[in-house]
Amino acid sequence: MHRHIAVPDVKTSIERKPLRPASAQTLVGREPAPESEPMFDLIELFFFAYRDFVGDADRLLENYQFGRAHHRVLHFVYRRPGLAIAALLDILKITKQSLNRVLKQLLDAGFVEAREGATDRRQRLLYPTAKGARLAQELATLQSERFRRVFGELPPEAREATVDFLLAMVNAPDREKVRAHLPPRRRRRPLAEDDAA
Repeated sequence: MHRHIAVPDVKTSIERKPLRPASAQTLVGREPAPESEPMFDLIELFFFAYRDFVGDADRLLENYQFGRAHHRVLHFVYRRPGLAIAALLDILKITKQSLNRVLKQLLDAGFVEAREGATDRRQRLLYPTAKGARLAQELATLQSERFRRVFGELPPEAREATVDFLLAMVNAPDREKVRAHLPPRRRRRPLAEDDAA
């Protein structure tokens, strides 16, 4: 004798209780507060903006078989002639071993030259050669063109707001050193910093 076993309507059960994908937050019983969520929009926009910004220079650097590391070294040597190697390492936050290879290539190719220090002959101070200065200026002009196009599409105050934002992105202990190298009209402190001071 067979007994009839009632089987629940699976389709009806699913329709009544729609499944939601589980997340780490729901598993522990609470939803994340909006301010705790990753800022994926800013993270990705920063990535894409940086990709295209450095891409302009990358294409020019390829003509010299240089990369972004060469660009960074050449830029700061051009902007700060007489820069000591120790100071350059502090700016780039890289090891001496990492710098040596790139710097040697720039020296050998005649884009940078090293001179003895006036007070310490063991010290090596870095200067751009005429060829290095031309390339650094060409790279800066190329990247400045992108900035001009962008700011041309934005309100007049966008540039100052961008300076404030980027400066605030620098780690606090280094912020004053970075600010000191900005043109005088760009050195103003954001209102929040003025109030805190």
